[in-house]
Amino acid sequence: MPSSHYRYRTDPAVPAFPDDGPVLVFDGVCVLCSASTQFILAHDRERRFKFVVAQSPLGQALYRHFGLKSEDFETFILLENGAPLTKSDSAIRILELIGPPWSLMRFFRVAPRPLRDAVYDFVARHRYRWFGVRQQCFLPGAADRTRFIA
Repeated sequence: MPSSHYRYRTDPAVPAFPDDGPVLVFDGVCVLCSASTQFILAHDRERRFKFVVAQSPLGQALYRHFGLKSEDFETFILLENGAPLTKSDSAIRILELIGPPWSLMRFFRVAPRPLRDAVYDFVARHRYRWFGVRQQCFLPGAADRTRFIA
């Protein structure tokens, strides 16, 4: 039986996927989210991260499983060791995992989570207007395709 952190593994609505490292579920049509994914791809020297587009069947299933709106995608979902992180917690943890100098952003944890998440929510609500929307989901280059889970 999987630990409580991997409960999605027992959810018949969630297809099986490789979750042996951090998995980031992101909004594939959001220009800001796609740019963030490209940033992670460029700076993840250990190539630990795997990616799931939120609009994919797996992404949709994970959003529903965690009780998030599966049509809104106002947060990343970062799965690490089977546990989900969202909003500012996911953003800070991603930067920590990428390593120096980005890991210094961990100091933002001194701010109370409600304040951090309020800032995150404000940007998330306006991201399409400020940064734009892609006509199709972000597609990785050939060198990174194996890091994307369909």
